[in-house]
Amino acid sequence: MDRFDEISAFAAVADARSFTQGARRLGVSGAQVSKLVARLENRLGARLLNRTTRDVSLTDTGRAYLERARVLLEDFETLEGSVRDQSGPRGLLKVSAPVSFGASQLTPALLDFACAYRDVSLDVSATDRMVNLVEEGFDVGVRIGLLGDSSVIARKLAAVRIVTCAAPDYLARAGAPTTPADLGAHEAILDTNARDPLVWRYGPMNDRHEVRVHGRMSFSGADACVAAARRGLGVTRTPAFAAAEDLRAGRLVPLLCAWEPEMIFVHAVYPHARHLAAKVRVFVDFLAARYAGEPEWHQGWGAAHPAS
Repeated sequence: MDRFDEISAFAAVADARSFTQGARRLGVSGAQVSKLVARLENRLGARLLNRTTRDVSLTDTGRAYLERARVLLEDFETLEGSVRDQSGPRGLLKVSAPVSFGASQLTPALLDFACAYRDVSLDVSATDRMVNLVEEGFDVGVRIGLLGDSSVIARKLAAVRIVTCAAPDYLARAGAPTTPADLGAHEAILDTNARDPLVWRYGPMNDRHEVRVHGRMSFSGADACVAAARRGLGVTRTPAFAAAEDLRAGRLVPLLCAWEPEMIFVHAVYPHARHLAAKVRVFVDFLAARYAGEPEWHQGWGAAHPAS
């Protein structure tokens, strides 16, 4: 068991490229992790990690050792997991989710999941940055848009329209754009979480229209952009789930629907593992069932007959 602890400590540090982060992932002190890795290197008579004041990296020997060590660690986790799962899903489930989607859509689902699975504890972190699930110790992530990470398994949950919208009083003052090119004359409310906030793209990939927009208000999140649009401060472009209630109530008006870009998707992502813990499996299945069919955020605001 001492050797297993040494290997586990080494793998955690190698994945996190940090003794501090590796220790946090294991739930032990940095000193203990350092001691375990040093003991492993001494026993093997080889240096596995290069250490600098800013970074930790694998030596060639360490890289080869880690590849074989992962097999042993995964086999051990599979063995223990198969026993644990006989009594059903249980334990702590750490989830990462985007801020806007988490607040408006995911939280109700999480509460229902908690009621259905009383032996599973939830630790949910809301952030719009792209977290590294392995390095930061998350079991599951909910992500929207491009994944860009081949190290995770992804399950598609739902589609999301990207909606351009504005308040009726703003449109009464400034007029309604009828083509994307018209947006150049409008006050845009910018979401800096977008890949390129100043360029709004419309139409399918094979008939893409790009327009450069400008505006005096920028926010790092869809909720604030929608709030600003609701106050009549300009036109915003946002995922439908962030604006659905205002669109249904008429506080916002959908624009350029005939020019909408292709939909993006919500995914549940989790690290590769030969044995998927029961708590992760039932959580992903729960979300897939929850969001099956036409999403609630597309309903009730003229989605079937979009206006230009």
